Amino acid sequence: MESLGLTISCDECSMRCTAACADCVVTYLLSERPDHEQPLHELLDLDRDQVRVVRLFGDAGMVPGLRYREAG
Repeated sequence: MESLGLTISCDECSMRCTAACADCVVTYLLSERPDHEQPLHELLDLDRDQVRVVRLFGDAGMVPGLRYREAG
């Protein structure tokens, strides 16, 4: 079964406030200037095609990779 997309909540990410947070594509996309001390409090909804593009850009080294890991 294909994934329909991905909803990312920085508040629910187990990587929040770590070095991985500062090197995440979500921080890169949503922040004018990534700041290790100030985690994002954003919600990002990506559809299936957008998830694919983010992964392709990350794999190509064009943007940081997706570091999101749902806490829990």
